[in-house]
Amino acid sequence: MLNTWVVAPTCLPLVLRRCHACASDRFRASGKFRVNANHKLIDAWLLVLCTGCGETAKLTVLERANVRSVRPELLDRLHDNDLGLTAELLQDPVVQRRNRIALDWAGAWRLDTGGSDHLDREVIDVSVRFAARIPVRPVRLIADGCGLSRAEVERLIVEGSLVSAVRLSGKLSGDFTFTLKR
Repeated sequence: MLNTWVVAPTCLPLVLRRCHACASDRFRASGKFRVNANHKLIDAWLLVLCTGCGETAKLTVLERANVRSVRPELLDRLHDNDLGLTAELLQDPVVQRRNRIALDWAGAWRLDTGGSDHLDREVIDVSVRFAARIPVRPVRLIADGCGLSRAEVERLIVEGSLVSAVRLSGKLSGDFTFTLKR
């Protein structure tokens, strides 16, 4: 029987970017947007606050875009300071590249295994689903979900008792499956 585990965000991740006012390199998203229109052109920024000094920085969302080219729903969400839009934009690779930022997901996600009744079986088939693109080491997920140490998980991989179609070393942010034979 296939078990489904879900890696879900619990809060917004921190933004990794150097603060121009202090030595901090972490910002937290305020959930607020600043929208500025100049004739037929519009700019929009996501405001982030430095965790060290509280200084505000702007992450560019729209830059000199024609107002007619922006979907009305997006404009409404920007004006309403939609927290869901904040989460979407922080994970958007275009926004990350444009603003030269990365995300720090430490402490901002959880693993939902659906209970521990599957752990006492001989063979465990698990499908891991990501609710957001959260880079996590599969070895850590398997160790947390199965109640094992990371060293034990590494040993099981070497022995061939833990198999997957994807490489389990490094970080993943996409769905994968694995089989554990005890």
